[in-house]
Amino acid sequence: MNIVNLTQHAATPDQLAAGVHDLPEMEKAVLAELLTFHSIPSHEEVQRRAKVLASLAKVSGYQTAMIGGAPYLMGPLEAALRARGLTPVYSFSVRSSEEQLQADGTVRKVNVFKHGGFVQTV
Repeated sequence: MNIVNLTQHAATPDQLAAGVHDLPEMEKAVLAELLTFHSIPSHEEVQRRAKVLASLAKVSGYQTAMIGGAPYLMGPLEAALRARGLTPVYSFSVRSSEEQLQADGTVRKVNVFKHGGFVQTV
């Protein structure tokens, strides 16, 4: 499966192995700008950004887009992607807790998030 990454985060090694592709650097900068909100957006602004993001995904040549970010953007983004014939998916992470013995004898507990697959909504 070939999936374009439309999130602000670089794809993890597991996601890359599953077929996720990060955008080239120039497009990543545009992506980050579109996904970042510095004030409460209007409905029109959310719709505009969703459409621009979907267009960015479409020209990337992929048929599937991994999305994630501000919850109020995801619904409109899903709709905009589908309107362009693309399938939106979300990354599913398996969470586990690990204990790591430190050099001083203390134990450090860390949460580990491992890519577990993709979720496609209806």
